[in-house]
Amino acid sequence: MKFFSHKEFDNHEHIAFFSDEESGLKAIVAIHNTTLGPAMGGCRMFPYASDEEALTDVLRLSKGMTYKSALAGLHLGGGKSVIIGDPRKDKTPELLHAFGRSLEQLGGHYITAEDSGTSIEDIREVGTRTAHVAGVRDRIGFDGQPGNGDPSPATAWGVYTGILSAVRHKMNRSDLDGIRVTVQGLGNVGYRLASHLTDAGASVYVSDIHRDILDRAIDELGVTAVAPDDLFATEMDVFAPCAMGAVINDETIPRLHTSIVAGSANNQLKSERHATALMQRGILYAPDYVINAGGIIDVSHEREQYESGRVREHIEGIGETLSEIFERSERDGIPTVQEANRLAEERLNQDMVA
Repeated sequence: MKFFSHKEFDNHEHIAFFSDEESGLKAIVAIHNTTLGPAMGGCRMFPYASDEEALTDVLRLSKGMTYKSALAGLHLGGGKSVIIGDPRKDKTPELLHAFGRSLEQLGGHYITAEDSGTSIEDIREVGTRTAHVAGVRDRIGFDGQPGNGDPSPATAWGVYTGILSAVRHKMNRSDLDGIRVTVQGLGNVGYRLASHLTDAGASVYVSDIHRDILDRAIDELGVTAVAPDDLFATEMDVFAPCAMGAVINDETIPRLHTSIVAGSANNQLKSERHATALMQRGILYAPDYVINAGGIIDVSHEREQYESGRVREHIEGIGETLSEIFERSERDGIPTVQEANRLAEERLNQDMVA
């Protein structure tokens, strides 16, 4: 397996492989950059088909976290961890404890939180063996509601704010009344996003592989279900990917009937060249690591005095950051992802000089 010549390796500072025979733990931690502070990023548990696939994911995700934190104005670096295994079958307290002991060896250079395949309860279990966890404190959240550290509400609100920014830039609209939005994936973030959109008067279409979740959304939110096979044939103004990544690719881009792509999923583009393909079709893309930063913003405030109003203001700054990226992209004639990368690197370089 390649490391330094790996296609996703980008001067990562530290890559650690951990195993524990007794619990079955097989995990990788990637720390991309700590210029702004200790690396923070969630722990993903997934039954990767190979070690190579797991390494590719953690390298790419950790770099995204560096840029996400930089553009969100956080004093945090970028890192990510993956546990190889089926979260429904392989996850045990012993495995989580072993993972916690592994993180402790890194001395606080990486702080973990929940992600796909892990929960707040899982991270609390990890936290019995290390102090380097986040997103586990009970508190009154940014929205004034009791919370347990779950970043999903903050992520959903940040994506909603980002969609408002994209619609304002692309469609010259200051509201979402009648705007057709398709939400792909009704997990913790997607469901909340659909709720915010319907409250704002948008015409919301939803797609999910789980029929029970679709039925619940239809009953509770009044949305319209779209079969996965019909998703890309649906006429929409905004496509919001909120499931797994790589949904924007050579096959799907020609079939997209939308003006905007703006959702919560990580790594929505299969490759960065697909940002160019979207731009050539006149589709505005909200870079995923910018628009979905609400969760890391929310969790980061645990390290300080958590003040709901200040956190909400910080999350809603995502819309302002996206507006700057959209305007610079239009001015420079380059894809929004490339512009976002430039802006993130500018902020990283400024901090290094300072």
